[in-house]
Amino acid sequence: MKKLFTTLAIVLGCYSLTFAQQKGSVEFGANVGYNNSYINETYSNQSSDLIGGLNTGLFVDSYFSNAWSLKVEVNYDQKGWGNGFIYDQNGNTVDGVNFRLNYITIPVLASWHFGYTRNWYVHFGPYIGILTGAKETTDDIDVKQIFNTVDAGIDVGLGVKIPISNRSRIFFEYDGQGGLTNIFKDNGDYASVQTLRSSINAGISFSVH
Repeated sequence: MKKLFTTLAIVLGCYSLTFAQQKGSVEFGANVGYNNSYINETYSNQSSDLIGGLNTGLFVDSYFSNAWSLKVEVNYDQKGWGNGFIYDQNGNTVDGVNFRLNYITIPVLASWHFGYTRNWYVHFGPYIGILTGAKETTDDIDVKQIFNTVDAGIDVGLGVKIPISNRSRIFFEYDGQGGLTNIFKDNGDYASVQTLRSSINAGISFSVH
């Protein structure tokens, strides 16, 4: 029985090692996830309420060693914040409104793969976001004109890949983005306002050797 378990462990170990990517490998994939986002105002360090959203995208991940790769993503990201305010046509303040900002975000990420079969990973790097639309969702008012078109910041994440065949894997990851640029064109008396978001993602990738 002991020999049987030893043999089985060796076989499973060799099988698992076949999934460790090698230098020169490339992965393509797609992901979908759920976001929580908010904004932070730097002068008072006050943060807004959260708002939920979705993200989805495509990526390519190029390995330059068995532990390191460079990943480029193109994502549709729903960001924004909850329980904000807006001025009506008479200049009165309307409280308790939600804002939805839609971006195409492009992160460029260094990924470190670790663990016995390199199936765990952390990634980090800059991103740039292009605003495609912005609305106050209570009355469906278009407010894109008050926001800057470009947002930029830092992206950090942690994930795990689970092999389902010799060349495909499903993965789960936690990802966070912190903006470094002001999202508003004109803040008035306020300091810079940045957008922040976290997400739980799932997806599938396919490798090419």
